Amino acid sequence: MSLHDERNRWEEETLAPVLGKFPERHDGALTTASGLPLERVYVPEDAGLTADESTFRERFGFPGEYPYTRGVQPTMYRGRFWTMRQYAGFGTAEESNERYKYLLNQGQTGLSVAFDLPTQIGYDSDHPMAFGEVGKVGVAIDSLADMETLFANIPLDKVSTSMTINAPAAILLAMYVAVAEKQGVPPDKLRGTIQNDILKEYVARGTYMFPPAPSMRLITNTFAYCTEHMPLWNSISISGYHIREAGSDAVQEVAFTLADAIAYVDAAVHIGLDVDAFAGRLSFFFNASPDLLEEVAKFRAARRMWARILKERFGAKNPRSMAMRFHAQTSGAALTAQQPLNNVVRVTLHALAAVLGGAQSLHTNSYDEALSLPTEQAARTALRTQQILAYESGVANSIDPLAGSYQVESLVDEIEKRATEYIAKIDAAGGMVRAIDDGMIQNEIEESAYRFQREVEEGRRVIVGINKYEVANEPPVDRMKHDAEAEQRQAEEVARVRVHREANAVQTNLARLESAARDTNGDLMEPILECVRSYATLGEISDTLRTVFGEYRQHTAV
Repeated sequence: MSLHDERNRWEEETLAPVLGKFPERHDGALTTASGLPLERVYVPEDAGLTADESTFRERFGFPGEYPYTRGVQPTMYRGRFWTMRQYAGFGTAEESNERYKYLLNQGQTGLSVAFDLPTQIGYDSDHPMAFGEVGKVGVAIDSLADMETLFANIPLDKVSTSMTINAPAAILLAMYVAVAEKQGVPPDKLRGTIQNDILKEYVARGTYMFPPAPSMRLITNTFAYCTEHMPLWNSISISGYHIREAGSDAVQEVAFTLADAIAYVDAAVHIGLDVDAFAGRLSFFFNASPDLLEEVAKFRAARRMWARILKERFGAKNPRSMAMRFHAQTSGAALTAQQPLNNVVRVTLHALAAVLGGAQSLHTNSYDEALSLPTEQAARTALRTQQILAYESGVANSIDPLAGSYQVESLVDEIEKRATEYIAKIDAAGGMVRAIDDGMIQNEIEESAYRFQREVEEGRRVIVGINKYEVANEPPVDRMKHDAEAEQRQAEEVARVRVHREANAVQTNLARLESAARDTNGDLMEPILECVRSYATLGEISDTLRTVFGEYRQHTAV
């Protein structure tokens, strides 16, 4: 069978059923700016080349089919654009709610919630550990009352929400479910993602609370809850983004992210979950970094590797289980405080890599993020960057436009080869949890970060405005100003909630949660939900779990 015949088969068997439900943009009449026709998807024969059909199917295939190298949807962006999901959150819930409504009015198609550091590590805003950090790098959420304010007048059955929260992810998910209930929206209608990826916190980010074992228990409990009650919700977003920001290279980002994913699937299967019952709702979160073609190759390699891992290692049968869906965010570490307007160009290149690589959703950083939280103007420019790529660049008008590039395909194979070798090394060390506990992964990332920094300092790697083309006496740019009184208002709000709630109900529900936590086989999601509904605070719920689970203390391998 020729590849043209294979394409005809794909169009009949895979594409046609999707087009019957979701027509392409412009009725499929997509052309170049000069009116030249564009195929949905290209094969070597279109360029006058020959290829072995079996090798083509094994390495590339067609969009929406195993091994998903060319994308997880048969139509990709010809059907609809990626979700433009700008990460935002600061100060109080009321302030962030206003920013969300502004971004939605500007054409954003999904919400992405940034939480402040106290929220990320399970402390209320009036806790001594929270002093000076409330609302600084994200929104402060202490109780269901804050969550109600955060999503006021935002219909949760109409928007998709991503929440970047890890150690207390189960608690924040419960708050989201409870807010939806108050809006009359059942859990099975909610769409979105909760990051819920604790393993990368131990190696790259540091916002952990509990030791690995109880943390993994919380994650598998959320898997089970979402499988039963939230079929449209992604129960985890396995993150390579922070691994890359900590200093890894592209190969390590793929390898360590997939090794984390393997650990999560292993844990879920161990407690009796069927891989095909939950794997289709696993999602991924990758970094979009400066090296354009390497990044495109990275995304394609990761998809192909994940499809093979699910099929060959875990015996998945459902094609959806093998399809890696991922969110991308442009690199924050690549932005510079010097000549910050140059970051507009950097972000555009990073975003282009994500789009050419087939991301399902995308956040573009604002040009001023090396200086402060984004101003409204900077956030709008970041969103406009995505919209210009979507509507003006033409890169979304055919599927996988860089497929067949000699350089890209060679890079895909090399990234897959090296990342597979890393995973084998991690398996030999006892798996990802053991490798993290031994400091192996941390050491690899630290060595990569050191090599990069040496290259910059020695001038072997040019960063414009840093070690070449510097400008003296740069004019200042506007920065977002943090409300100095926000922390006090938030502390007063959490105190008000404690006064006006039913105290007996809170204590009863916290006691039930503690009892469930002590039962190693007990489910934690339902007790957490009851605590949330009674307006127990994030800190009270977290402290109850700390009493049973203890706290994790990072150590460095000798």
